[in-house]
Amino acid sequence: MATIGYAQLPVPGGGDGPDVIAAVAELATAVDPHLVQHVTNLADRNSTLSSAPQHTVAIADDGTTWVKTESGSNTWITVWEPLPEWQDVTPAAGYQEDTYTPQARRVGKQVFLRGRIARTDGAVIPNGGIKIASVPTDCIPQGQIGAWAATSSLAGSVVIGTGKLEVLDVDTASSLGDPGSVLWWSQDGPTESGTPWVNISGSYWID
Repeated sequence: MATIGYAQLPVPGGGDGPDVIAAVAELATAVDPHLVQHVTNLADRNSTLSSAPQHTVAIADDGTTWVKTESGSNTWITVWEPLPEWQDVTPAAGYQEDTYTPQARRVGKQVFLRGRIARTDGAVIPNGGIKIASVPTDCIPQGQIGAWAATSSLAGSVVIGTGKLEVLDVDTASSLGDPGSVLWWSQDGPTESGTPWVNISGSYWID
């Protein structure tokens, strides 16, 4: 049977027998891998399309779109997915949210944080290596410590108003905190008393 197009779809030629049912079945079989496959969610995709050929495209009910990269395994890449909801970041003992709720949003392998943290007693946050919060379990770095520059209040004796925030990775063994702990390091130095609040806004990779 002759084929046409980039997909090499089978089309009966003049010399082929008039077996319409077989010809239509062969055409449908050839077309099927090129169709967009509709699934309910990730579990449905893995269950129904695990043996699908490479380049299969699947779309879930929420619009998440995947492309299969290997025929021999259930391996896909995500082309698009809706943004996940923000999750709460848990303040450490003696700390609380201040003006803006501390939250985390994981998008793929990257985590974004926002919000402010202050002490519950109204005192200033000390300058060096202080645990102020913990991120959700799925936001804990797996490869290395997450770190970024963060801002703090300029009230009191603070001059610079910036510091370093770190999120301890899964393999960290530290007296300062467990994996997922958010640590604050002020750049104002030990001669200053501390800052009233820290803004945790920033991002890091988890892989």
